[in-house]
Amino acid sequence: MSKMPVRKVRCAIYTRKSSEEGLEQEFNSLDAQREACEAYIASQRHEGWVLVPHRYDDGGISGGTLERPALKRLIADVEAGRVDVVVVYKVDRLTRSLMDFAKLVDVFERNDVSFVSITQQFNTTTSMGRLTLNILLSFAQFEREVTAERIRDKFRVSRQKGMWMGGHPPLGYDVKNRKLVVNEAEAELVRHIFRRFVILRSATALVKELDAEGRRTKAWITAQGRAREGHPFHKGTLYRLLDNRVYLGEAVHKGVPHPGEHEAIVPRELWDKVHAILAEHWRVRAARSRAATPAPLNGLIRCALHGCAMTPTHTRKRGKQYRYYACVHAAKTSSDACPLGYVPAGEIENAVIVQVRALLRTPEMVARTLRAVRAVAGEAAAPSREETSAALRRIDKVWEELFPAEQARILHLLVERLEVGTDGVDLRLRAEGLHSVVAELRDGGRPPTKQAPTQEAEAVA
Repeated sequence: MSKMPVRKVRCAIYTRKSSEEGLEQEFNSLDAQREACEAYIASQRHEGWVLVPHRYDDGGISGGTLERPALKRLIADVEAGRVDVVVVYKVDRLTRSLMDFAKLVDVFERNDVSFVSITQQFNTTTSMGRLTLNILLSFAQFEREVTAERIRDKFRVSRQKGMWMGGHPPLGYDVKNRKLVVNEAEAELVRHIFRRFVILRSATALVKELDAEGRRTKAWITAQGRAREGHPFHKGTLYRLLDNRVYLGEAVHKGVPHPGEHEAIVPRELWDKVHAILAEHWRVRAARSRAATPAPLNGLIRCALHGCAMTPTHTRKRGKQYRYYACVHAAKTSSDACPLGYVPAGEIENAVIVQVRALLRTPEMVARTLRAVRAVAGEAAAPSREETSAALRRIDKVWEELFPAEQARILHLLVERLEVGTDGVDLRLRAEGLHSVVAELRDGGRPPTKQAPTQEAEAVA
């Protein structure tokens, strides 16, 4: 009587090592795990066990996560029906988390795949094997949590002693012998940033100024010798710098400051001035900045390249103020994000006003304005064509004498669309809003001027 053929059982070996140390060696921990598993599979040859050709090795990856390249490939092959048994050296090579292990066991059982640990002599084909695995994994997870607690406690005590615990060194310091040492050139830049913020009171204006001066964030070399280049400042990095208590000579753990081992580079008085400004809501500071800077095109001007608004901003150099309209997209990212970036306010305002004043004198604009006035006031009460033309010419004549607020009011009445692109300005006017100004001028009045201001205009000015 012939023997029944032995069913072939395809076995996949999974290996893992938490750290990268030693992986460069010719025979490393992953190889040792694999060799032991191969020997165990060979001992089960009489049961039809055969090794699949693919390797599933994760080196330098923690067992606390399932986001591992080789493990993902193994799970994919299990679900594709290419594996019958998963073999590991120890259970914690597969995972240290009881919750993650439950997920993996569910995948294995759903695909009729067994799990074997060669040094612990059990598998998931029996209820006793599953119970033993759960107990072992509970202890493995307990050990992992205790280790994490020890690390957190050590970090907390070290921070309380003011020690530097590694990471990206802050601008103004270098790391020597695991301690922060003042970099005088960078420290002066940090103090310069604090002082300029006190003067400008605006992160947007300061970022623009730092970018124009070619200032960059910290450039440093990692312990592994990798170069990390500095980058242009943006508002996020600027706020983090201004809020970093390391510059006061402190080490912070969970929001609680402790005296640090390193030297402070920002005086307490300067720090307090900056944080008094930061304590104000950003909308209050933005409103104050806008109020101090006339911007008649605010709310009208848009960037044609990104389809977004352009917002007024300004900076100061040697006591002189320079005004701009900034593409909001560029302001939120960097000045290089938009070819327009920052447009000089005086130039674009003059260009728009010249075009508007020229258009006020055109027959087409006179006709459109007359139609708009008649639509509102009615045919009988509407002015003649000559009266409408005279009213528009009068606006042109007294334009230079108007208060900025009144100029802005007329521009907002008149301009329907104002888009700025790299090839010029697209300006479209509307006549509908001018009927009130025309009626005012026709009745013998005039827009508020610098020579004869109204109470309202004085309040705005």
